[in-house]
Amino acid sequence: MTLEDVKQGKTTAIVSYLTMLGTIIAIFMNMEPKNSFARFHIRQAFGVFLTFFALGFLVSYLNSWPASIGFYVFIFILWGYGFVNAVQGNIVPVPILGKWYQKWFTFIE
Repeated sequence: MTLEDVKQGKTTAIVSYLTMLGTIIAIFMNMEPKNSFARFHIRQAFGVFLTFFALGFLVSYLNSWPASIGFYVFIFILWGYGFVNAVQGNIVPVPILGKWYQKWFTFIE
């Protein structure tokens, strides 16, 4: 991936981290021309938001504020790590699940 790819895909990558709607918008922004930097971050953001909804559903049944706080801290760290890397132009997967997101969400082109 070249520096030019990063420059061209940076806006789309950043938009992908701005809520789930931002991720959907970024998918459409990246349709033509396709950019590998943007695609990487769209997959990461999509994974973070799906993790938020899936774990949030489970944590809500615990009805425990310590579990809820831990959940929100975990999601914020994943989201913040991805967002900062998109802004800086880095291709670094989010901790713990980032490599899996790239494998699971190959349908995002």
